[in-house]
Amino acid sequence: MSSSPEPRFKVALFVTCMVDTLYPGVGMAAVRLLEHHNVDVLFPDEQTCCGQPAFNAGYRADARKMARHFLDVFWPLVDRGDVDAVVAPSGSCVAMVRRFYRILFQNEGDDADRRRVQQVSQVTYELTEYLVDVLGVQQTGARFAGRLTYHPCCHLLRELRVDAQPRRLLAGLKDAEVVKLPGEDECCGFGGLFALKNAELSTAIGRRKARNLSTCGAEIVAVNDVSCMTHLNGILRREGSSCRAVHIAELLMGRDERAAASSGSVNDGR
Repeated sequence: MSSSPEPRFKVALFVTCMVDTLYPGVGMAAVRLLEHHNVDVLFPDEQTCCGQPAFNAGYRADARKMARHFLDVFWPLVDRGDVDAVVAPSGSCVAMVRRFYRILFQNEGDDADRRRVQQVSQVTYELTEYLVDVLGVQQTGARFAGRLTYHPCCHLLRELRVDAQPRRLLAGLKDAEVVKLPGEDECCGFGGLFALKNAELSTAIGRRKARNLSTCGAEIVAVNDVSCMTHLNGILRREGSSCRAVHIAELLMGRDERAAASSGSVNDGR
Protein backbone atom coordinates (compact mmCIF):
# COMPACT_ATOMS: atom_id res chain seq x y z
CA MET A 1 0.00 0.00 0.00
CA SER A 2 1.46 3.35 -1.03
CA SER A 3 1.78 6.03 1.61
CA SER A 4 0.95 9.70 1.12
CA PRO A 5 3.92 11.89 0.20
CA GLU A 6 5.76 13.74 2.92
CA PRO A 7 4.84 17.45 3.09
CA ARG A 8 7.27 19.51 1.07
CA PHE A 9 6.96 22.49 3.38
CA LYS A 10 5.98 23.25 6.96
CA VAL A 11 4.41 26.56 7.92
CA ALA A 12 3.13 28.24 11.04
CA LEU A 13 -0.26 29.86 10.52
CA PHE A 14 -0.67 33.34 11.95
CA VAL A 15 -4.44 33.52 11.83
CA THR A 16 -4.82 37.24 12.87
CA CYS A 17 -7.18 38.76 15.43
CA MET A 18 -10.25 39.37 13.29
CA VAL A 19 -10.12 35.97 11.63
CA ASP A 20 -9.77 34.27 15.01
CA THR A 21 -12.57 36.30 16.61
CA LEU A 22 -15.09 36.82 13.81
CA TYR A 23 -14.22 34.66 10.79
CA PRO A 24 -12.75 31.32 11.88
CA GLY A 25 -13.98 29.83 8.59
CA VAL A 26 -11.40 31.94 6.76
CA GLY A 27 -8.66 30.48 8.95
CA MET A 28 -9.90 26.96 8.31
CA ALA A 29 -10.05 27.63 4.57
CA ALA A 30 -6.44 28.82 4.69
CA VAL A 31 -5.40 25.63 6.48
CA ARG A 32 -7.25 23.40 4.02
CA LEU A 33 -5.83 25.32 1.09
CA LEU A 34 -2.28 24.89 2.33
CA GLU A 35 -2.79 21.23 3.20
CA HIS A 36 -4.34 20.67 -0.23
CA HIS A 37 -0.98 21.73 -1.67
CA ASN A 38 1.01 19.36 0.49
CA VAL A 39 1.93 21.76 3.28
CA ASP A 40 2.06 20.74 6.94
CA VAL A 41 0.38 23.51 8.97
CA LEU A 42 1.24 24.25 12.59
CA PHE A 43 -0.99 26.54 14.64
CA PRO A 44 0.76 28.06 17.69
CA ASP A 45 -1.94 28.45 20.34
CA GLU A 46 -0.04 31.22 22.16
CA GLN A 47 -0.35 33.70 19.29
CA THR A 48 -2.21 36.96 19.82
CA CYS A 49 -2.21 40.35 18.05
CA CYS A 50 0.76 41.46 15.94
CA GLY A 51 0.47 44.97 17.43
CA GLN A 52 -0.70 46.79 14.33
CA PRO A 53 -3.65 48.69 15.93
CA ALA A 54 -1.44 50.04 18.72
CA PHE A 55 1.30 50.93 16.23
CA ASN A 56 -1.11 52.82 13.97
CA ALA A 57 -2.55 54.67 16.96
CA GLY A 58 0.91 55.85 18.00
CA TYR A 59 1.25 53.62 21.06
CA ARG A 60 4.72 52.39 20.18
CA ALA A 61 5.58 50.93 23.59
CA ASP A 62 2.40 48.83 23.60
CA ALA A 63 3.03 47.79 19.99
CA ARG A 64 6.56 46.66 20.89
CA LYS A 65 5.20 44.60 23.77
CA MET A 66 2.83 42.78 21.40
CA ALA A 67 5.50 42.46 18.72
CA ARG A 68 7.87 40.86 21.22
CA HIS A 69 5.18 38.36 22.13
CA PHE A 70 4.67 37.59 18.43
CA LEU A 71 8.40 37.02 18.10
CA ASP A 72 8.45 34.89 21.28
CA VAL A 73 5.85 32.63 19.68
CA PHE A 74 7.03 32.42 16.08
CA TRP A 75 10.78 33.06 16.18
CA PRO A 76 11.74 29.79 17.97
CA LEU A 77 9.81 27.79 15.34
CA VAL A 78 11.71 29.54 12.56
CA ASP A 79 15.07 29.44 14.33
CA ARG A 80 14.87 25.72 15.13
CA GLY A 81 13.73 24.90 11.62
CA ASP A 82 10.39 23.56 12.82
CA VAL A 83 8.73 25.62 10.08
CA ASP A 84 9.91 27.04 6.78
CA ALA A 85 7.61 30.06 6.86
CA VAL A 86 4.94 32.01 8.72
CA VAL A 87 1.80 32.47 6.62
CA ALA A 88 -1.21 34.71 7.29
CA PRO A 89 -4.50 35.31 5.42
CA SER A 90 -3.98 39.07 5.75
CA GLY A 91 -1.87 41.53 3.83
CA SER A 92 -2.07 44.18 6.54
CA CYS A 93 -0.80 41.94 9.34
CA VAL A 94 1.99 40.58 7.16
CA ALA A 95 2.95 44.16 6.27
CA MET A 96 3.17 44.93 9.98
CA VAL A 97 5.58 42.06 10.57
CA ARG A 98 7.62 42.48 7.42
CA ARG A 99 7.78 46.24 7.10
CA PHE A 100 6.88 47.95 10.33
CA TYR A 101 8.55 45.73 12.93
CA ARG A 102 11.85 47.05 11.63
CA ILE A 103 10.66 50.61 12.22
CA LEU A 104 9.32 49.66 15.63
CA PHE A 105 12.67 48.30 16.80
CA GLN A 106 14.95 50.60 14.80
CA ASN A 107 15.79 52.89 17.70
CA GLU A 108 14.34 50.86 20.54
CA GLY A 109 15.13 47.39 21.79
CA ASP A 110 18.41 45.55 21.51
CA ASP A 111 20.35 43.66 18.87
CA ALA A 112 18.54 40.43 19.81
CA ASP A 113 15.19 42.04 19.01
CA ARG A 114 16.44 43.24 15.65
CA ARG A 115 17.96 39.86 14.77
CA ARG A 116 14.68 38.13 15.55
CA VAL A 117 12.74 40.67 13.49
CA GLN A 118 15.04 40.17 10.52
CA GLN A 119 14.86 36.39 10.72
CA VAL A 120 11.07 36.19 11.07
CA SER A 121 10.19 38.96 8.62
CA GLN A 122 12.20 37.28 5.86
CA VAL A 123 9.98 34.18 5.99
CA THR A 124 6.56 35.76 6.66
CA TYR A 125 4.14 35.66 3.73
CA GLU A 126 0.59 36.59 2.86
CA LEU A 127 -1.37 33.47 1.86
CA THR A 128 -1.66 33.98 -1.92
CA GLU A 129 1.90 35.27 -2.09
CA TYR A 130 3.10 32.05 -0.46
CA LEU A 131 0.99 29.84 -2.70
CA VAL A 132 2.26 31.42 -5.92
CA ASP A 133 5.79 32.59 -5.14
CA VAL A 134 6.93 29.73 -2.89
CA LEU A 135 4.77 26.75 -3.87
CA GLY A 136 4.39 27.70 -7.52
CA VAL A 137 0.61 27.20 -7.49
CA GLN A 138 -1.18 28.36 -10.63
CA GLN A 139 -4.63 26.85 -10.01
CA THR A 140 -6.25 25.43 -6.90
CA GLY A 141 -8.83 23.30 -8.71
CA ALA A 142 -11.70 25.31 -7.23
CA ARG A 143 -14.82 26.31 -9.16
CA PHE A 144 -17.00 29.42 -9.07
CA ALA A 145 -19.93 29.65 -11.47
CA GLY A 146 -20.52 33.37 -11.63
CA ARG A 147 -19.07 36.81 -12.18
CA LEU A 148 -16.46 38.03 -9.73
CA THR A 149 -13.95 40.82 -9.38
CA TYR A 150 -10.98 41.61 -7.19
CA HIS A 151 -10.32 44.49 -4.80
CA PRO A 152 -6.59 44.86 -3.98
CA CYS A 153 -6.42 45.75 -0.29
CA CYS A 154 -4.13 48.70 0.44
CA HIS A 155 -1.41 47.14 2.60
CA LEU A 156 -1.15 44.13 0.32
CA LEU A 157 -0.80 46.27 -2.79
CA ARG A 158 1.14 49.26 -1.51
CA GLU A 159 3.34 47.88 1.26
CA LEU A 160 3.93 44.30 0.07
CA ARG A 161 3.59 44.91 -3.69
CA VAL A 162 1.53 41.73 -3.95
CA ASP A 163 -0.97 41.97 -6.80
CA ALA A 164 -0.29 39.48 -9.60
CA GLN A 165 -0.46 36.49 -7.24
CA PRO A 166 -4.12 36.71 -6.10
CA ARG A 167 -5.20 37.69 -9.61
CA ARG A 168 -3.49 34.63 -11.07
CA LEU A 169 -5.23 32.31 -8.62
CA LEU A 170 -8.63 33.90 -9.24
CA ALA A 171 -8.11 33.63 -13.00
CA GLY A 172 -7.62 29.89 -12.47
CA LEU A 173 -11.06 29.36 -10.92
CA LYS A 174 -13.10 27.05 -13.11
CA ASP A 175 -16.22 28.55 -14.75
CA ALA A 176 -15.59 31.98 -13.20
CA GLU A 177 -16.03 35.18 -15.18
CA VAL A 178 -13.47 37.56 -13.73
CA VAL A 179 -14.23 41.21 -14.55
CA LYS A 180 -12.24 44.38 -13.99
CA LEU A 181 -13.33 46.62 -11.13
CA PRO A 182 -13.33 50.34 -12.03
CA GLY A 183 -11.06 52.26 -9.65
CA GLU A 184 -9.79 48.94 -8.36
CA ASP A 185 -6.64 50.38 -6.78
CA GLU A 186 -8.60 52.89 -4.70
CA CYS A 187 -9.07 52.27 -0.97
CA CYS A 188 -12.35 50.76 0.21
CA GLY A 189 -12.47 53.35 3.00
CA PHE A 190 -11.69 51.12 5.97
CA GLY A 191 -8.08 51.90 6.85
CA GLY A 192 -8.26 50.49 10.37
CA LEU A 193 -8.60 53.35 12.85
CA PHE A 194 -9.32 55.69 9.96
CA ALA A 195 -12.85 54.26 9.73
CA LEU A 196 -13.43 55.01 13.42
CA LYS A 197 -11.94 58.49 13.48
CA ASN A 198 -13.28 59.58 10.09
CA ALA A 199 -16.53 57.64 9.78
CA GLU A 200 -18.24 60.02 7.35
CA LEU A 201 -15.30 60.07 4.93
CA SER A 202 -14.78 56.32 5.32
CA THR A 203 -18.40 55.69 4.41
CA ALA A 204 -18.23 58.00 1.38
CA ILE A 205 -15.19 56.15 0.07
CA GLY A 206 -16.93 52.82 0.65
CA ARG A 207 -20.00 53.98 -1.24
CA ARG A 208 -17.86 54.93 -4.21
CA LYS A 209 -16.41 51.41 -4.18
CA ALA A 210 -19.96 49.99 -4.00
CA ARG A 211 -20.96 52.03 -7.07
CA ASN A 212 -17.95 50.70 -8.95
CA LEU A 213 -18.91 47.16 -7.99
CA SER A 214 -22.39 47.79 -9.33
CA THR A 215 -20.92 49.12 -12.58
CA CYS A 216 -18.89 45.98 -13.25
CA GLY A 217 -21.81 43.71 -12.31
CA ALA A 218 -19.84 41.39 -10.04
CA GLU A 219 -21.70 39.02 -7.74
CA ILE A 220 -18.63 38.58 -5.55
CA VAL A 221 -15.64 40.80 -4.83
CA ALA A 222 -12.63 38.84 -3.62
CA VAL A 223 -10.44 40.43 -0.93
CA ASN A 224 -7.38 39.30 1.01
CA ASP A 225 -8.20 41.01 4.33
CA VAL A 226 -11.27 40.39 6.47
CA SER A 227 -11.16 43.98 7.76
CA CYS A 228 -11.82 45.31 4.25
CA MET A 229 -14.34 42.50 3.75
CA THR A 230 -16.28 43.57 6.85
CA HIS A 231 -16.33 47.22 5.81
CA LEU A 232 -17.37 46.45 2.23
CA ASN A 233 -20.14 44.08 3.26
CA GLY A 234 -21.55 46.66 5.66
CA ILE A 235 -21.61 49.28 2.89
CA LEU A 236 -22.98 46.89 0.27
CA ARG A 237 -25.79 45.73 2.54
CA ARG A 238 -26.80 49.28 3.38
CA GLU A 239 -26.73 50.21 -0.30
CA GLY A 240 -29.07 47.34 -1.08
CA SER A 241 -26.52 45.60 -3.30
CA SER A 242 -26.60 41.86 -3.87
CA CYS A 243 -22.81 41.84 -4.32
CA ARG A 244 -20.83 40.50 -1.37
CA ALA A 245 -17.17 40.61 -0.37
CA VAL A 246 -15.57 37.20 0.26
CA HIS A 247 -12.11 36.34 1.49
CA ILE A 248 -10.05 34.82 -1.28
CA ALA A 249 -9.13 31.75 0.77
CA GLU A 250 -12.74 30.56 0.77
CA LEU A 251 -13.10 31.13 -2.97
CA LEU A 252 -9.90 29.24 -3.69
CA MET A 253 -11.16 26.32 -1.61
CA GLY A 254 -14.23 26.10 -3.84
CA ARG A 255 -16.83 27.46 -1.43
CA ASP A 256 -19.53 29.55 -3.05
CA GLU A 257 -20.11 32.14 -0.34
CA ARG A 258 -22.97 34.05 -1.92
CA ALA A 259 -25.62 32.50 0.30
CA ALA A 260 -23.49 32.60 3.45
CA ALA A 261 -22.44 36.20 2.89
CA SER A 262 -26.06 37.23 2.39
CA SER A 263 -27.20 35.72 5.68
CA GLY A 264 -27.68 37.81 8.78
CA SER A 265 -24.44 36.63 10.36
CA VAL A 266 -21.68 38.57 12.07
CA ASN A 267 -19.93 38.66 8.68
CA ASP A 268 -22.13 41.45 7.33
CA GLY A 269 -20.36 44.21 9.24
CA ARG A 270 -23.54 45.57 10.81
